[in-house]
Amino acid sequence: MWRAFFSAIGIVLLILGVECLLIDSAVLAAGVVDDPMPLQNAGLFGAAPMQAVSNRIFRPAEWIPWSLLTSGAVVLLYAISLHRSPS
Repeated sequence: MWRAFFSAIGIVLLILGVECLLIDSAVLAAGVVDDPMPLQNAGLFGAAPMQAVSNRIFRPAEWIPWSLLTSGAVVLLYAISLHRSPS
């Protein structure tokens, strides 16, 4: 069971490292930008109220993808080196 757990963690770290290597930036949306029914939430004069949407932009530093790839590879090597249980 430990071998499968560490293999999964290593694979996830490798995938995140490759994703951070391929993107320049990612926009993390805090809320729904397009409201499908704006008239239900209309104010006194029929105008929809303004929603405060604060989107965050994630720009990975140059060292983040390489450290994720390295740590994922080390965890996968550790998972491979674990002894198999006889069950």
